[in-house]
Amino acid sequence: MKTTLLIMAAGIGSRFGGGIKQLEPVGLHDEIIMDYSIHDAIEAGFNKVVFIIRRDIEEAFHERIGDRIEKTCARLGVETAYAFQSLDDLPACAPHLPERKKPWGTGQAVLAAKELIHEPFVVINADDYYGKEAFRAIHAFLGQPHADNELCMAGFVLKNTLSENGGVTRGICRMADGMLTDVVETKNIVKTPTGAAVDGVAVDENALVSMNMWGLSPAFIDLLSTGFEEFFRAHSTEELQKAEFLLPIYIDSLLKKDAVSVKVLPTKDKWFGVTYHEDKAAVVESFRKLIEAGVYREELFSDL
Repeated sequence: MKTTLLIMAAGIGSRFGGGIKQLEPVGLHDEIIMDYSIHDAIEAGFNKVVFIIRRDIEEAFHERIGDRIEKTCARLGVETAYAFQSLDDLPACAPHLPERKKPWGTGQAVLAAKELIHEPFVVINADDYYGKEAFRAIHAFLGQPHADNELCMAGFVLKNTLSENGGVTRGICRMADGMLTDVVETKNIVKTPTGAAVDGVAVDENALVSMNMWGLSPAFIDLLSTGFEEFFRAHSTEELQKAEFLLPIYIDSLLKKDAVSVKVLPTKDKWFGVTYHEDKAAVVESFRKLIEAGVYREELFSDL
């Protein structure tokens, strides 16, 4: 069965202090976070990797990871491909917005790969480390018989996703019988001595949150395309100067219309990523500990 790992790698993190944070070395041999995600996905059974990037980072991307990963994937019988997110790749109903510089968001990023996705897929952020358990759970779900509108997502324990260096935004999940009912986008969640809080008010540190790791069907691409058109019709030209078409927000809107169902697959793995520049040292140390514990080999792909 063909299953795809779709990696959203087109962003530049403003809070990172400039530069392409997805390409920052964090492993013993200058591996980046994407290396570990690709390893874990292949180990779980995914056999195609699609990178979503921008044209202006294409050269740096190939130099830093693309050429190397292509060779590794070829050795392992895993297909690779590239999709390019562009500000100008819009539906016909979109108004002309020459002054807009801000990317259109994760929903548009996934749509950039619409010509490449013909099989069930998992979509992830390039700069997030998710751990092995989530990839295994999503691949198992995608391999089971289910309807095109039956989706899944990895649910991470909030306390396992916080930064030591500042507040983070997380989609806190509301559920019924293991099925997602609502995603509450919650900003500036900070780690505290007793757990987690927003503006001084405690939040449940054991709540499950979305880290933008979704298991989706190829038919979902058609829904997403329709949703992007609806997004433009629902916003004024002024609003469209800053509005973003975000994947979790759109999926939440589909849930409210009973157009899809989303099974939440809990994982106890600890998430980490480079949100702030100060996070990098902790991420490097985390990977060192995982290698020491035998979770990964020092030569990352040597066990596949």
